[in-house]
Amino acid sequence: MRLLHVFPLLVVTGWLLLALFGGWLPLQPDAIALDKILQGPEREAWLGYDDLGRPVWDRLVMGAQTSFFVALWVMLISFVLGTAIGTLSAWLGGWVDLVVVRLIDVFLAVPGILLAIALAGVMGPGLENVIIALSMVGWVGYARLARAQTLSLKHRDHVTAAVSLGVRDAHIVRRHLLPLLSAPLIVEATFGIAGTVIAEAGLSFLGLGVQPPEASWGSMIRDGTRYMLVAPHLVLAPGLAIMLVVLSVNLLGDRLRDHLDVRSRGT
Repeated sequence: MRLLHVFPLLVVTGWLLLALFGGWLPLQPDAIALDKILQGPEREAWLGYDDLGRPVWDRLVMGAQTSFFVALWVMLISFVLGTAIGTLSAWLGGWVDLVVVRLIDVFLAVPGILLAIALAGVMGPGLENVIIALSMVGWVGYARLARAQTLSLKHRDHVTAAVSLGVRDAHIVRRHLLPLLSAPLIVEATFGIAGTVIAEAGLSFLGLGVQPPEASWGSMIRDGTRYMLVAPHLVLAPGLAIMLVVLSVNLLGDRLRDHLDVRSRGT
């Protein structure tokens, strides 16, 4: 049981360290060695070489930087935008809330990954466009959660008392609502990171993400599918990396949710 708690933390920490400091390592992700094309793991490259003779481990580290960069920025943009829209919608009410609710319903009616593919296809491939496309889809979950939480909090006694005393709306939202909204939104953010890692890999697999020679776990899987029978390590390495990171982030999100849930701790 202790391993179940430590393992996801180690995986996420390793992913974070590789993303932040991988550029300082003596790596050569774009070095082509024609005499080592599709070779398996060896001492110099313990994850083998790809179809151009590039070391898979070096490109895996560069792919970790790509996935982390996209996940971080998409989470931050979606978190801020969705929280602001959902909180203001529930607080103001009236036609503003009606418009926001209808907008959320429209986004929820279309699968998020399909909408992201359409947006990325219209804007063109590239890391910045992937971040924009995933952010335009990801804010909906935060807005829906922030709106629901604000609707339940705006009638609390301390909020009603602040309104009766003539406190400005901006101060009430900042001091009385956002601190209480933070816990469920932070948990939502952890699951959003895992979803973004998969979405970025999917867009890169379709050729809508980062472009060669930049590395991405999704593009590595795409390039490796042509050689699965002769060089399965080209698919297994990035595939296992995605699985471990997503699984670990979800497990940490579950633990964080249980820790922040006062009712579950009281039972």
